[in-house]
Amino acid sequence: MLVSVPPEGAPPRPPRLARPHPLPRLAEPACVLPAPDGVEEFWEDVRRRGTPLLGPDPLGSDDHAAVTFLWRGGPATRAVRVLPNKLGDPRDPEGNRMRQVPGTDVWHWTLRLRHDWRGTYDLYVDEGDGPDPATPEYGPWLRTRHRSDPFNSRTLPRRWTADPVPYAELPAAPRAVDWEPRPGVARGSVTEHKRSGRRVWLYEPPRAQAEPVDLLVLLDGEHWQPLLGLNHLLDNLIAAGSIPPVAAVLPEAVDEATRWAELACRPEFVALLVDEILPWAATRLPVTDDPARTVIAGQSLGGLTAAYAASVAPHRFGNVLVQSGSFWWPDGPDAEWLTRALAGTPRLPVRFRLSFGEQEWVALPAARRLRDTLAQAGYEDASYREFNGGHDYLCWRTELADGLVELLGR
Repeated sequence: MLVSVPPEGAPPRPPRLARPHPLPRLAEPACVLPAPDGVEEFWEDVRRRGTPLLGPDPLGSDDHAAVTFLWRGGPATRAVRVLPNKLGDPRDPEGNRMRQVPGTDVWHWTLRLRHDWRGTYDLYVDEGDGPDPATPEYGPWLRTRHRSDPFNSRTLPRRWTADPVPYAELPAAPRAVDWEPRPGVARGSVTEHKRSGRRVWLYEPPRAQAEPVDLLVLLDGEHWQPLLGLNHLLDNLIAAGSIPPVAAVLPEAVDEATRWAELACRPEFVALLVDEILPWAATRLPVTDDPARTVIAGQSLGGLTAAYAASVAPHRFGNVLVQSGSFWWPDGPDAEWLTRALAGTPRLPVRFRLSFGEQEWVALPAARRLRDTLAQAGYEDASYREFNGGHDYLCWRTELADGLVELLGR
């Protein structure tokens, strides 16, 4: 097991790095922009098609498309900013500003994207009631002027607030087809409990099981179960025979401050899982105590903590499922602490499954160094992949499903 002691008091933020490559922005949109007398017809067409609009790649490639985001402004609209997940640099706000078609209420912004991209996005609109755009306070103020996209009905619940956030999927992007409830599929049960000062959700697979079932421990449970419906995914994968019957324990992160304090390689949090929550859950679920049949999973800081938990408690967690893990942690002189600790530790009986978004310019360098470190340390069964997306639950849904099949599929 890992014996190195993690640093304390790290700042609660990722490294402040500029985007290394400019956005693939296009001057021409993926549609014909209207003259002033054709605006109503234009918006009617947009309403039928939905946003963002897709068009052929101006460079002629079959595996790229022009993707145009739109906003219908008003007489007072001064600026519109669009932020697709990780397709923009907060230090370069001008790069994500829409342009207005002169004499119309049409605002537009276009990127050239590979046809397997997907992502959520935010819109921020200045309706003329804020500070002078030339002042320092303008940028932070604009980030408070969030608006929904009236032409896009595809949404996911937003982290922490559950407000709908729109998303886009290009034609070749993976679809989260296993997340929708299916008629005729046997359904497991979900119960909510209070344990050790937090809510914990328990999923029990359908039908009584003669033998202990596999176990999934999934961090940030308050988002995965009540908002995203993890039970539907597990029901469908079990019914299809993609994974064996599995039970799930989903502790909540409580709030952002608690999450930063606990999900940063804290031995106290691992002890909470191993010594309190899991023994208690085992009195309510027919679960195995075999680490080879147990998966701990997480995203972002949760992914870092999942890997850390297996490293210090391999007798309990034999499989690690990580999406976009924060392996850069902590920001500062001790950066990438867990990677360096693993490099100095004999190979553990743990299987890693890691995936990261190609657009995550802050996380990717550390992720690739962890990948190489695991290979050099003898983790031949570790897997690593990069998907065309960002730091995004839209991507993590399918990555979670694929990872469970990879780690638990017989």
